[in-house]
Amino acid sequence: MMESQQEPNVTIPPLIPLEYSNRVMLKTILECGDDQIGLFGKTVVVGGWVKSSKEVKREPVAAALKPPTAAEAFPPSPGPKELSCVEVVQSRIPFFKKIIRVFGVSSDSYPGVREKFEPVPKPPPPPSKFFLQINDGSSISSLMVVIDSAVVPVYAGHVLPTGTCILAQGVLEKSSSHGKQTIELKVEKILHIGTVEPDTYPLSRKRLPLDSLRDYPHIRPRTTTVASITRIRDTLDFAAHTFFHNHGFLHVQVPIITTIDSEGFSEKFQVTTSKKWGLGSGSDADVRHETVKAEQHIEAREKSKLGTGVKPEVKEDFFGRQSYLSVSGRLHLESYACALGNVYSFGPRFRAEKTGSIKQVAEMWVVEVEIAFSQLEDSMKCAEDCFKFLCKWILDHCPQDMKFVTKRIDKTIVHRLEYMMSISYERISYREAVDILRKVTDKTFETKLRWGVPLTAEHLSYLADDHYKRPVIIYDYPKAVKPFYVRLNDDGKTVAAFDMVVPKMGTVITGSQSEERLDMLSARMKEFDLSRDQYEWYQDLRKHGTVKHSGFRLGFDLMVLLMTGLTDVRDVVPFPRTHGKANN
Repeated sequence: MMESQQEPNVTIPPLIPLEYSNRVMLKTILECGDDQIGLFGKTVVVGGWVKSSKEVKREPVAAALKPPTAAEAFPPSPGPKELSCVEVVQSRIPFFKKIIRVFGVSSDSYPGVREKFEPVPKPPPPPSKFFLQINDGSSISSLMVVIDSAVVPVYAGHVLPTGTCILAQGVLEKSSSHGKQTIELKVEKILHIGTVEPDTYPLSRKRLPLDSLRDYPHIRPRTTTVASITRIRDTLDFAAHTFFHNHGFLHVQVPIITTIDSEGFSEKFQVTTSKKWGLGSGSDADVRHETVKAEQHIEAREKSKLGTGVKPEVKEDFFGRQSYLSVSGRLHLESYACALGNVYSFGPRFRAEKTGSIKQVAEMWVVEVEIAFSQLEDSMKCAEDCFKFLCKWILDHCPQDMKFVTKRIDKTIVHRLEYMMSISYERISYREAVDILRKVTDKTFETKLRWGVPLTAEHLSYLADDHYKRPVIIYDYPKAVKPFYVRLNDDGKTVAAFDMVVPKMGTVITGSQSEERLDMLSARMKEFDLSRDQYEWYQDLRKHGTVKHSGFRLGFDLMVLLMTGLTDVRDVVPFPRTHGKANN
């Protein structure tokens, strides 16, 4: 006996509408793999923006212009009543009118007929179908949406152009095309159409280069590339919080406005409400009462240090003293580490440097970490573990976006991330780095290298890309090239600081062990000629229950740059601020 053939089990993935917008994300439809067949026949509401559109018109019915047959022209009378000749002629006027128009005869030649004929209404446009590729930002792929002109008759004969926003209800069906997609939406009802001006819409042109998209930061998220970058950035954000929460860190928000200079090497943005800075006059100045001025420290470092030089009159200013946008939050973070143990912060930091570097903008987001009861070695290990965790998280949670990045931007990006996840990182001292670079004979560096000067980008690139071909952690830097709060080593010449240098990227993480000894910290502050009054609270941490502690700073925007294979940080920052440019 033959066994009855059983139908294969079909898994029907859930199509749960978003709680606050009552629509289904396209990702749940497009990324369910072989289970898409279980969605056929489901009614859903979707929304998105048109990526491409095409209108297919049906052939118009030509029978209306054919001359009628004798039976059609002169049908038998419905009743016994006989018609007069005048009534018969009047009943055939529409037919005569068609004959005249077919032969191109103007009704002006027959004024009598013109008076009798009624205006002919314009024939309706022929029926058509719209085939739209729409995307709502949840997925790399777009959904084919098929709309009959009967559903939106007002658009018949007009293509819905790229950039149009649409919200529609329809039934999911097997795709009628022979493309890559196996599913499409047949629209039953249009709930919203947001029109677009094709002549001024920046994305009407196909494949606008990234440098041109920077002029439209408010529109560029609609491109496939920037949308993919944004999803990777979001995933990396979540991964960073996940790593630190998994390891018992507390998230602490540190201030953006500060009165201290935590680095001592960077030009800062000064915050002021004073009208003294010449931001206008009269009512214009009143409107812009609260302003932010970039104070460029062009003079020698000795004249720009806090506590020295000529200060502007700030007694009437909002804070009553010089205030700046924060360059680093690690000093404030230390106060919480000395009470709560392991803490981290995530936020923007600001540098007012007129640099042309493609890896720096005025406002950059960073992750800053502080670990109590730890030394330099502990921070280096935490930094390496964090970096590897982020690489793995992106590969595990962004497969579609990383596939797109590999295809469009960098074919080796996935391989490089997998490689950096699986290997150990090289650790060398600053002195060892200098010795290696001095022995290089096949390359000439622009900056002459000697002990005691900072390593430049080309030095670091050679070590990571050419010499070791892997991430390198360089530690024990000369004390003159690192901030005042870094712990002085026993040799009295170097400090407990490190940089993590990654191939094709450069320095992604910088860290150090902080000076916990009050006398040593006071001596270092004196070397930097810093005001004791401004840093009194920081010295208090050494007076009252001091503890060894260390930490690091991870450049979040640089990590996004690394994960996407791009080279210019302006392409991964949603609204980049650079010298002379902050349009929106």
